[in-house]
Amino acid sequence: MRILWLSANLLLPLDKGGKLRTWHVMRHLAKRHSITYLSFADPETAAEDLEGMAEVCARLVTIPRRERTKSGPRFAIDVMRHLVNPVPFAVGQYRSSRFARTVRDELASGNYDRVVCDFLVPAVNMPRRLPCPSLLFTHNVEAEIWRRHADTAQSWLRRRLYQQQWRRMQRFENQTLLAFDRVLAVSDLDRQTFHRLYPESRKTPISVIPTGVDTDYFTPAPAEPGATPRIVFTGSMDWLPNVDGVLYFAREILPLIRAEAPEVVFTIVGRSPTAEVLELASQPGIEVTGRVEDVRPYLAASTVNVVPLRIGGGTRLKIFEAMAAGRAVVSTTIGAEGLPGEPDRHLMLADDPPSFAQSVVALLQDRERRLAMESAARTLVTTHYDWAAAAAHFDKALADTATAEPTTSSAVSLISIGPVRPS
Repeated sequence: MRILWLSANLLLPLDKGGKLRTWHVMRHLAKRHSITYLSFADPETAAEDLEGMAEVCARLVTIPRRERTKSGPRFAIDVMRHLVNPVPFAVGQYRSSRFARTVRDELASGNYDRVVCDFLVPAVNMPRRLPCPSLLFTHNVEAEIWRRHADTAQSWLRRRLYQQQWRRMQRFENQTLLAFDRVLAVSDLDRQTFHRLYPESRKTPISVIPTGVDTDYFTPAPAEPGATPRIVFTGSMDWLPNVDGVLYFAREILPLIRAEAPEVVFTIVGRSPTAEVLELASQPGIEVTGRVEDVRPYLAASTVNVVPLRIGGGTRLKIFEAMAAGRAVVSTTIGAEGLPGEPDRHLMLADDPPSFAQSVVALLQDRERRLAMESAARTLVTTHYDWAAAAAHFDKALADTATAEPTTSSAVSLISIGPVRPS
């Protein structure tokens, strides 16, 4: 099968959960299909990252675009420019006449049997009519992320801005689901949420692509005897739900843990930490690493992994990676939603600061309990959650998306609303 795969970014370096999920699925699909990968790319992208894409696609087409910083005056101006745009900011900032023209040219060649839109963003640059069946690969329920931002915002102004973006994202997400022949969700919970939020989406088949983990890459490492107890969070630190989570943990949960375990160190591992996250490193016992080449040494050094997310959607690869590495996990319910696992057997769940702190302290102080949870979690992921199985579900969805009349999309027509940024 010949597939045109549309994305907002290159997959390399593999420093985000969504990139990892797509990479591992595509790595298996590329053995059976010819994939053309079309995405934006920074003009200064390392040559090895461009060349490395050959592992997952037969052909790479890139549109130059510099990633904008998510802070500072320029970012503020960019946000203000989008306040009157009915397209949500998270999508609208990727509108590109050059990307849209390239998509049209590729499709006009008649060389494709399927189109895959990876995440919601590329849909804003797609034509209204498609000559072949199309699939939307959703890694989150995007509107739910913005709703949770609004629910947790501290200031009145931020709450109003998030509410505005939430409403716009609901509209765009609803219309976009209807624009495709099939939607791919990453959990049954996400599928149910789509149906609850957007009843019309029941007209579009929704397949579930389960989350996987590379259990050969992530393997247990013995704890160093006498090592300082360490709590670790891993994740991209320019993603707002992760930023909110680590700030919440450091300010409201960590002091409660230190009342029982004063020697504990909290390590935040992930690319592009914001100024607020970097500031945490000025506090004793908190480390901020920034981007690391290999997260495994940090998992090996951890005593407990935490996922204190109050905002988010989809499924958290960081939890499966910690489980595969044989490390105990404490998460909020939101942090672990959509993932399998029995509370108190495979991981611990807690949704308020005292309960979260008590769960972490219990694992820090009870080695036997921690080891039993680590073993059960590792067994769970190695037995049931391999990326090859996830790719097989994706492959079936490609085959099941039958040839249909060219799709007419109410969502894609949003391209004509508001100014298109030349690129």
